[in-house]
Amino acid sequence: MRWIHAAGRGLLVLLVVLTGYVASGARADVGAGGGRGPLTLATAGDLTGYLGPLLEGWNRTHPGERVTLVELPDSADETRAQMVTDLRGGRGRFDVLNIDVDWTPEFAAAGWIRPLERDRFPLDAFLPPVVGTATYDGHLYAVPYVTNAGLLLYRKDVLDREGLPPPRTWAELERDARTVAPKYGLDGYAGQFLPYEGLTVNAAEAVYSAGGTILGDEGARVTVDSAAAREGLGFLVRGVREGWIPKEALTYKEEESKQAFQDGRLLFLRNWPYAYAVASAPGSKVAGKIGVVPLPGPDGPGTSVLGGSNLAVSSHSRHPESAARLIAYLTSEPVQRQVLTRGALPPVRAALYVDPGLIRRFPYLPTLRESVLNAAPRPKSPRYDQVSLAVQAVVHDALTGHETAATAVRRLARELAALSRR
Repeated sequence: MRWIHAAGRGLLVLLVVLTGYVASGARADVGAGGGRGPLTLATAGDLTGYLGPLLEGWNRTHPGERVTLVELPDSADETRAQMVTDLRGGRGRFDVLNIDVDWTPEFAAAGWIRPLERDRFPLDAFLPPVVGTATYDGHLYAVPYVTNAGLLLYRKDVLDREGLPPPRTWAELERDARTVAPKYGLDGYAGQFLPYEGLTVNAAEAVYSAGGTILGDEGARVTVDSAAAREGLGFLVRGVREGWIPKEALTYKEEESKQAFQDGRLLFLRNWPYAYAVASAPGSKVAGKIGVVPLPGPDGPGTSVLGGSNLAVSSHSRHPESAARLIAYLTSEPVQRQVLTRGALPPVRAALYVDPGLIRRFPYLPTLRESVLNAAPRPKSPRYDQVSLAVQAVVHDALTGHETAATAVRRLARELAALSRR
């Protein structure tokens, strides 16, 4: 999943078990499914090791509703495939699903997850944009658990030496990537441009930052054929063609791009906040030399794509009341604090982003808050997996010089329209 990365491997595993918090106020839309009992929570691999001990806190105070953690593969695609197999088969193996934010519409449209009542969860305490990732067709189908937004990491030592501020616009980024980076033996700019989900994210951010969209009306309307989309995709295509985006970046996922920056080979990097934390850690070649700002756009700060995950209740859960109570526990402020401090995952609780003590420990929090508040979700669609594959294929062809930005946008519009008619 996009919300968890290998960066957390070196982080301290949670040692303090949370106790004493009882989600007594949580109620579920239990319907005909009944009430309380033991649960299973399915999630992608917990690479930081924080979640198991955190759930022990729940189990100590809820002996009749004990939760068993089921870790699926680290790969988002494999995790989704195993969840879908279980849900389609009606096996009811999982009660609570920790799903990528972009799976919510698909799972809801298929009837695999239960609708939830908004007033049963403290949605007003969350960062506003994250709530939209948990809704479909006007109904709440999940509760935000962790969030994420893309940031621009940069070599502060290099820009300071040149007397330059970090870039706020594409023109400034392009100028510095073309002229400053070579002076210091660096490549200019990279994101995640291998044809996988990360490329969909990078492409969507470019389109959104230019003022465009990809789909409207939750996937029913194709909106990508626009001047804004051509401008956004053109920015990336031009970078590869002119060389200030290195061709090697066409092989980068999150980890490869983070490593290139951490090894001192890049001036600018688009990545998630974890990359800043790891690159700033002792032992990194660029520790103490980096800064972070919101992603730039054509005329000022751009628009990031929202990452993260939501917690949903399976339609086949035998204990949906307990499932809702567990979700309330995991999204409570005490637990959300631990999600950040022990799991290194960005929380959804707004108050944590202005906590002075947390800001001292995680200085990127104000920038991340700004980016999340200005972020937008990936295109909502009950066929999101097919939408993403189409975006990846078309954009990769453009980045490798097989199509112009203009022809790629027109082709993408045709392919998305064909998907919407199926």
